Amino acid sequence: MSAQNEDDLREKVRNFPLTSGVYIMKNSRKEVIYVGKAKKLRNRVSSYFIGKKEGKTALLVSRIATIEYVETDNEFEALLLENNFIKKWSPRYNILLKDGKSYPTIRITNEDFPRVFRTRYVVNDGSRYFGPYPDGMGAVKYMDLINSLFPIRRCQKLKKRDHPCLYYHIGKCSAPCCGKISKEDYGKHIRKIASLLSGKTVMLIQDLEKEMGEASAQLKFEEAARIRDLIASVELLQHDQAVVDFDRKVRDYLVTMSSENIQVFVVYQLRDGKATGRDVFTTTFLGDDDEALLDFIVQYYSTGNRELPETLFTEGGDREMAENFFRNKLNRQVKVREARSKRDLSVMNMARENCLSELDKKMRKEGDLSSLKELKLALGMKKIPRRIEGFDIAQLHGKYTVASLISFKDGNPDRKNYRHLKMESLARGEIDDFKSISEAVSRRYSRLLNEEGELPDLIMIDGGKGQVSAAYSVLVALGLEKKIALCGLAKKEEMIFLPGESDPVDLPEGDPALRVLQQVRDETHRFATSHNQKLREKELKFGTLENVPGIGEKRSRKLMEAFGDLDTMGRATAEELAKAGGVSLDVAETLKAFLMRRG
Repeated sequence: MSAQNEDDLREKVRNFPLTSGVYIMKNSRKEVIYVGKAKKLRNRVSSYFIGKKEGKTALLVSRIATIEYVETDNEFEALLLENNFIKKWSPRYNILLKDGKSYPTIRITNEDFPRVFRTRYVVNDGSRYFGPYPDGMGAVKYMDLINSLFPIRRCQKLKKRDHPCLYYHIGKCSAPCCGKISKEDYGKHIRKIASLLSGKTVMLIQDLEKEMGEASAQLKFEEAARIRDLIASVELLQHDQAVVDFDRKVRDYLVTMSSENIQVFVVYQLRDGKATGRDVFTTTFLGDDDEALLDFIVQYYSTGNRELPETLFTEGGDREMAENFFRNKLNRQVKVREARSKRDLSVMNMARENCLSELDKKMRKEGDLSSLKELKLALGMKKIPRRIEGFDIAQLHGKYTVASLISFKDGNPDRKNYRHLKMESLARGEIDDFKSISEAVSRRYSRLLNEEGELPDLIMIDGGKGQVSAAYSVLVALGLEKKIALCGLAKKEEMIFLPGESDPVDLPEGDPALRVLQQVRDETHRFATSHNQKLREKELKFGTLENVPGIGEKRSRKLMEAFGDLDTMGRATAEELAKAGGVSLDVAETLKAFLMRRG
C-alpha cells in the first residue's frame, strides 16, 4: 500500500463513529481480508495507523485498500456479527474453523445385539455415542482395545446364519447370528464397553477381577488369562491419560500462541477426572492473542457437536464476553476463569508446552509455506514459489570471479543443489556483474533444459534493476520468461525489483514475503563468501610457494594439487617434492628447507 493510500485511509477512519460495531478490510481486488469487532470503531481502527507498525500489523496494513464498517447496538452483537461475516467471507487473515467439522465418536447401536464402531455421523435412532475425540487417536485406541478383547459382532447387518464367520473361529466374535450367545450375555460385553468409554474404569476393573477369579476357580484358565489381559489393557489406557484427579467436573483448558501470522490453539478436555482428548487448530490470524482467544471460543464451541464444559480455563482474553456468549447464544452457564490451583496450573502448563511444540512444528513444516503464499501475492505470481534459486557474484580483486547458486525448497535450504559456477566469459581482472549474471543464468538453465531437469518457480538475483534486466534477457532468449518468475533484492534499501517494472516493490520490514527473499539472499551471500575465503587461502598459499627460487605459478599449482596444504607438503621428502612439482632435486631441497623454516 502506498503512503498516499494509507493517508487516505487514516483520514477516512477519523469519521468512523464512536460506537460498537464490525470493521471490514478489503484489498485492491475488493476481497475481504480481515474482519474485526470493536467497542468503539473509530478508536480501534485508528490504532492500525498510529505509530510504527511492525510484524502482523504492518503486514495487514500493507494489504488494505478500503475499510468499511457496520454499527451494532453493543459489543456482544458485534462479536456475533463478526463471526457471521467470517463464516460468510472466509477472510484470509481471520481465524477460520470450518463449520460442520465432525470429530470421531464411538457409537453403540440401538439393537438387541449392538454393534460398536467409530463414526463421524450422529443418527438419532436411540444409539449411544461416546466422545467426540478431537485428536482422533483416542477413538482409535479405544476401538483397538474393544475389538481385541470383546467378542462383539463386526458385520453391519445382523442376519441369521447356519455357520459363523472367521471372526468367531479366531475368538473375535461371539456369533449372535448363529445363536452362539444369549442377548443377556452379549449385553454384559456391551455394558463393560460402555463403562470403559464412560471412564468408569474403577468399577469395571473390580468386576473384571471378580470374573477372573471365578474363571480361575472353575479351571477356565484361558478365560481367566483373557480377562487378565483385558484388565492390563484398561489400566494401560488409564495410564495413557496423563492427567487424573478426583474432580468429576467437566473442564476445558485453552491456550494459544502465535508467531508472525500463524496462530495455534490447543484445547485439553478433562472429563470425570481424566484427560480425554487434545484438540489442536492452526490458522492464519493477524490480530492479537486476546482477540484470537475470543474469536476461537465462539467458533469452536458453536460447531463440532462438542460437550460444553462447566469451566473453561484460559490465559487472557475477554472472559466476561466469553461467558456472555455461552449464556446468551448457547444457553449454558460456563465459567471462564484463569487457572489458579496447582492442579489447573499443571494442565495449563501441559497445554502450553503442547501449543509451543505444535507452533514450532508448524513453523518448520508449513510456516515457510505460508510465507511463500505471501510472496506469491507480493510478486503477482501465478503459483506458489516452492522452489527458489538465488544467484550472487563473488570475485577476488578481479580474479576468480564465481557465481554462487543456492536452492530453497518449500522455504528451506536444499543444499544438494548448491553450485559454484566459475565465470569463463570475463578477461582476467575484469569486473562486470551484469555479464557475470548473464553467463551464470545462461549456463544454469541451458543445462537444465538440455537435461530436462526441474526448473525453479522463482529466480532471485542479489542485486537491483541492472542485474534483473541482465538475467531476464537470458530467460527471454531461452524461452523461459513465462515459465520462471524473476526478481532482484537490493541490499541497501531491501527493495524488490521485477523485470519490466520501473518502480520496485517495497514491503514493510518483517513481512513474511520479504523475509523469504532475505533468507535466500543471505544464504547466497554466505555461500559466496565461504568460497571467496577458500580462494583467498589458496592465493595466499600460491604466493608463499612462489617466494621460493625456481617455483612459479604453474609449479605452485601442481604442488598444491598434489599435497593439498603446506603442512602436508612440509612432511614430504625432497624426492617426493621434486617428482610432484616437476622440479630438480636442488630446487626441491631449497623448497624443503623453506617449509621447515616456516614451521
